[in-house]
Order: sequence, then structure tokens, then C-alpha cells
Amino acid sequence: MIRCACTVPHPRRRVVLTGGPGAGKTALLELVRQSFCAHVQVLPESASIVFGGGFPREDTVEGESAAQRAIFHVQRELESIADSHVNRAVVLCDRGTVDGVAYWPGSSGQFWTSVQTTIEAELGRYDAVIHLRTPSKNGGYNHQNPLRIESATVAADIDARILEAWKNHPRRFIVESSVTFMEKATRALEILRLEVPQCCRAHVAVVPGVLGTNDRGARPETS
Repeated sequence: MIRCACTVPHPRRRVVLTGGPGAGKTALLELVRQSFCAHVQVLPESASIVFGGGFPREDTVEGESAAQRAIFHVQRELESIADSHVNRAVVLCDRGTVDGVAYWPGSSGQFWTSVQTTIEAELGRYDAVIHLRTPSKNGGYNHQNPLRIESATVAADIDARILEAWKNHPRRFIVESSVTFMEKATRALEILRLEVPQCCRAHVAVVPGVLGTNDRGARPETS
């Protein structure tokens, strides 16, 4: 994390980093921690907390539903804790509450009823969404994350469902897979850099071969 001399209070913005399994979120978040100042807070992935803590992964409607409700509420509480911290310009979420729709065993309407909210309310919680697309099996998909159990085919299907779940967010940025991960990371980091306050952008570190220093006017993409 980069030291930042900026002491100006910043309005808090909540940004989601999402994408299917194997999209590169974990690696990108590590680059964010190395490249951005303390005004950017990275939240852990709620699913990793739930499953890494021993929550059962049962292949039944009841089991999958229970897991997604648990993940939803953990995500909400993580965001609540982040909101209590003063002078955070950007809270970067490793997935958001809307992702649960892509993993829910029933309809999206059933999911929102189960967690007692609406898609409109949840989309409104986030200022921007950065979607990293999952690579194909021949394009770099792997199982380096020990909690990743999906095949390349299943991962691609989940990625498509996540893309659908967030489709109505007005500021969604889609980052397609590249020949090299660094190309993909460069695009995603530049999008995030434009989400931080102007006074903090000068503190963003330049990771060799990853992040440049010029504003490129990134705009939301459509699917």
C-alpha cells in the first residue's frame, strides 16, 4: 500500500470487482494493494470466508440456498464495517451482493425474496462494477485457488450468469480476457484509478508493465 499525504475528506464510493471463477480477481486485488494508497480499502471475498470457515458445500437446493444467503449477509456486514472507517475514498468489494443471483439454485426473484431485498436496491449500493471475464480452458483457466471446484465449462456458465445479473448497472465496465494477464490487469487497474479522487491519483504507484499514468477516459462497456 502506498503512503498518501492527502488528508481531504472524501465521499465514499463502493466499487465491485466481479467475474467468473478463474477471472483473475485474486491476482488483481494484490496489485491493487501494491499500487493504490490507503484511501482505497479492499474487502475480502465473503464466499471465501464462508466456505473457508467450514460452511458445508452441499449439492442440494437447500444447501446451495443456505450458502448463498450466508454469503449475502456476510457481504452486507463486510460493507457495513467498511462504512464505519473514516476517509475511505473507495471501498473495493471482491464481488457484491448481486453476484448471489448467479449461484442461486432457483429464479432471481426467489433469491431477492429470500434475502428480503430487491435487485434495484442492491444495484444502487454500488457506484461502479468492474467485471473480469473468465478465460476459456485453452485461454488460461486453472485451479490454482484451492477453493475453486468448477470446471472450465461450469466457470464460463457462471461468468455468463454474473454478466446477466449485473446487466442493468449504469456503470459496468467489462474487461475481456487477454493473451497475457498483465494486459487484462492494466485495463482493470486503469478503470479503478479513474474511480479514486483526483487528488489521490498522483499517489497511485506505477507497477512496471501494468499501470500507466495518463487518464484514458475509460467508459462503461455494454455486453
